[in-house]
Amino acid sequence: MRKAPAGNIPILITKTVNKIEVSGRLFKSGGLSHDPNIGALSIICAVLRQLGWKNKLEITQHGLEQKNVGKTNKFIQIANKLSISLQDLKVPKAEMNLNYWKYDTDGEKLGTIFIHLVVENFTQGYSIFENHAGCEKGYFIPLKGDPIPLEKYKDKAKYKAGDKKQNVEIPDVILLDKLRKEIINVEGKKYKFRKDGIIEIKMYDFIEKNYILKHYPKFKIVRTVVLYGSKEVEIIEVEIGFLLNENGQLILGIKAPILFQEAIKNLLDFWT
Repeated sequence: MRKAPAGNIPILITKTVNKIEVSGRLFKSGGLSHDPNIGALSIICAVLRQLGWKNKLEITQHGLEQKNVGKTNKFIQIANKLSISLQDLKVPKAEMNLNYWKYDTDGEKLGTIFIHLVVENFTQGYSIFENHAGCEKGYFIPLKGDPIPLEKYKDKAKYKAGDKKQNVEIPDVILLDKLRKEIINVEGKKYKFRKDGIIEIKMYDFIEKNYILKHYPKFKIVRTVVLYGSKEVEIIEVEIGFLLNENGQLILGIKAPILFQEAIKNLLDFWT
């Protein structure tokens, strides 16, 4: 297997008679916040326990200091549950969440997740990219060929030098309407932040030029905002395509993409 680049910490499993060590960096942005390593190392350790390993299980080369290890961090809760140790550090007794998993009832992505599911289940349209909250960023699906990982930066060297404008702005969902030859770039926001969404959809030039137009050259591109929240029952901003309000009402925008109109109509027809 090819070795990791210099400076990277590969995830490696080393077994001795009484201990299994799993290497992997957990330090990022000043604390214990390295995703996806938090998930990857947790899964590896959970599988080792499930397979019957009862002896010491230790994370090495994690990059943490004792001050980074808090009682409420999700990895520390998992470490308590699975008896995982951290090399050269003391794992505190965690303050366990009795109900760690809960339904999201106010997140901004509830609207985009809803429209994504309705489009895929009640039309012939489908997603060619999604970046829903709490999920791993998806791959861009071209019209032909293999899925493509999206670049984070227009110019990585300039970004590392401090030019934050090199960060690539990406939609929360990209929907394909093959029937009408349209690509729909969707930004999700809470209703109260709808003006931010209207601003953000103006920043998709890079992804449209370098990915969408390259792989879907004959398709029209539509940009729209999808909202969740409030008790409003109408939308006045033309940039907003759909609102799922707090009462579960489905409100289409003045210039909602035809794919949205078809999806909501078919959904309502199905249940009436």
